Amino acid sequence: MSDSKSGILSAYFRANLAKRILIGLILGSIFGIVMAYLGNKTLIPYLQPFGDLFVRLLKMIIVPIIVASLIMGTSSISPSKLGRVGGKAVLFYFLTTLAAIVIGLICAFIFKPGSGLDLSDASVAVTKAAEQTQISQILLNIVPTNPIESMAKTDILPIICFCIFFGIGLAFVRDSEDERIKAAGEVVYKFFDGVSEIMFLVVKWVMQYAPIGVFALMFVVFNKSGAGAITSLLNVTFTLYLGLFLQVVLVYCGICLLIGLKPLEFLKKVRPPMLMAFVTRSSNATLPISMETADEDMGVPKGIYSFVLPVGATVNMNGTTVYLGVCALFIANACGVDLSVGNYVTIVLTSILAAIGTAGIPGAGAIMLLLILQSIGLPVEGNVAIAYGMILGIDALLDMGRTSMNVTGDVIASVWVAKTEGELDESKWS
Repeated sequence: MSDSKSGILSAYFRANLAKRILIGLILGSIFGIVMAYLGNKTLIPYLQPFGDLFVRLLKMIIVPIIVASLIMGTSSISPSKLGRVGGKAVLFYFLTTLAAIVIGLICAFIFKPGSGLDLSDASVAVTKAAEQTQISQILLNIVPTNPIESMAKTDILPIICFCIFFGIGLAFVRDSEDERIKAAGEVVYKFFDGVSEIMFLVVKWVMQYAPIGVFALMFVVFNKSGAGAITSLLNVTFTLYLGLFLQVVLVYCGICLLIGLKPLEFLKKVRPPMLMAFVTRSSNATLPISMETADEDMGVPKGIYSFVLPVGATVNMNGTTVYLGVCALFIANACGVDLSVGNYVTIVLTSILAAIGTAGIPGAGAIMLLLILQSIGLPVEGNVAIAYGMILGIDALLDMGRTSMNVTGDVIASVWVAKTEGELDESKWS
């Protein structure tokens, strides 16, 4: 008997995680629809705790992930490299990320994903937390008076602000000419590097439970709402991919026209890293292909792409920010929450700042979504957790598109920097 159990567990852990989560989504949805059709809701109290456990595990890792990822992301960029090329790259990433989150919010505002899904019975307390706040106060609140208190309260924007300052300071300490200071900086850097690696491992452990948690969450939502929830998932998928398409056409192709390059030629050349990112769902894993494309097909000199592309894999997440805008509104609509202007500003600011610390690994955007929800007064509990579980259930499909877009943004950034520096080999484009 023990061998049989061990064989089942072994097969479970060997199977592809994305497929397991998708199976959990499908089985939970079917089971929930069948029980709703039969008018039987007696299983909800028994399965709900399994979903709640998954949500608690996710909330447990939010603050450590932010701290470790952001500090590592900002401190890994040497100040000596942040000259003219670095400044151009960072400005480019900021502007395209801003465009991405605005496009995502506009698409979500027009198509209203989640609006047909009624999870509003838990939204009363949430709506009170999402009251109108002056924009000036939102901006002021980004700077924490007590970072430790912000971490204890999970106040996302102040945590991000402090970690960026800390990371930049650490980068300068590591680059110091004083050997004592430099050695101390390396010790701190290695500590957070270790914390970051540990948290990635913990995330992997938590995600092993995800199929079970998603099954429970899906059963609850479909047992309550019936088959109508399927339409909402299709809507959010369509809205996201439309936003990604518009980012390519309006932003990336627009940049090509601005610097005198043919947009169709760029799309043809960037296809290999786009496809690799779509399949692997990892910006880091695609980095060698991105570098080869920038070098051999686009004429970007090594001195530029060897800096711009690795930095972009860390801080440039255009596709992820489109995803964050669309999915945040999906969850708000599903829970019947009307977001204020201040909430939209918070989504924009948090998305841009959180992009710096989004790891270039599969599924990292789903963790960042937790930060967005927390920052606009939608703690992942109750029906917000159910709506989040629905997103997580189809996250592999969403992740493929957003990762492909992240990599495309990195490549066009390297081309733009090379062109504006007068170092682009334009013979590659003739």
